[in-house]
Amino acid sequence: MPEQSPSPGDDLVQALVDDEIRGDVAPDEATIHTAAVEAGPEIERLKERKGKGLGFSAWLAIGWLAMIVILGFAAPILPIPDPVADATPALARQGPSADHIMGLDGSGRDVFSRVIWGMRNSLFIGAVSVLIGLVVGGSLGVISGYFKGRLGGFIGASLDVLLAFPPLILALSIVTFLGRTVPNVTLSLAIVSIPVLARIARASTLSWSEREFVLAARAQGAKHFRIMRREILPNVLPAMFSIALLGIAVVIVAEGGLAIIGAGVKPDVTTWGNIIVSGQGDLRDASHIVLFPSFCIFFTVLALNFLGDVVRAKFDVRESSL
Repeated sequence: MPEQSPSPGDDLVQALVDDEIRGDVAPDEATIHTAAVEAGPEIERLKERKGKGLGFSAWLAIGWLAMIVILGFAAPILPIPDPVADATPALARQGPSADHIMGLDGSGRDVFSRVIWGMRNSLFIGAVSVLIGLVVGGSLGVISGYFKGRLGGFIGASLDVLLAFPPLILALSIVTFLGRTVPNVTLSLAIVSIPVLARIARASTLSWSEREFVLAARAQGAKHFRIMRREILPNVLPAMFSIALLGIAVVIVAEGGLAIIGAGVKPDVTTWGNIIVSGQGDLRDASHIVLFPSFCIFFTVLALNFLGDVVRAKFDVRESSL
């Protein structure tokens, strides 16, 4: 088998090493050049990947999320029946038709109207709870990862205590104690999301706080708050934002789970979880009552998960390419 000839890159690396051995270049200079040559293809690959657009699938996910957000905000002005008051008991459990595209539920209420209003409340619970977790948990994580020492250890231990509780049990306990209202359910799910987002922020901060530009800012006398705000936070946010998108999906599913076990918001408040619960008894004879809100949850969670992966891949910078 013929011997494979070395590539031009290998020749350059060997020449640099030989120059260092002979003393023609300063120590470690050849090593630096070697690393640059070896990292070149990886850097080009990352640049090529980041230069590409989001792709059709990502835009499809964005389009779905934009549509449900717009419909949720516009629910009060849309020409749809009231999801609670407008009911036709004589037509209860009627399947999809021209007048009711998603059919009627067990009380004769329009399922499409209930899905739209449930979309509004479920998205509110998911987005607000994760936003609270992102602000509070992200702040605690950055502070813990930057200062380390006793302060960082205390915050880290507190987060470990919260993480020790099963999330659904913790949320169930909070809702039971405070009451089954939308703000209380949102608060309970926010408390559950805080330690998860804080740990992500802390791990990322521990890595970035030892970088050269952070050490240079400290050497120049920059204050801690400025370093965290200007140097660390911009690098931590992409990872946190990616996890936050996944967190919204998890919270939407968790809200439905709380509703199924009777610990969600009260039945008179329309959410996707409550719609599914109200149709459980009619699943065999009128499956459309459960299927349509379930499909909405499925596609929303799928879109959020996909966009979370896109954000993570878009901002992913490997150590080998730095």
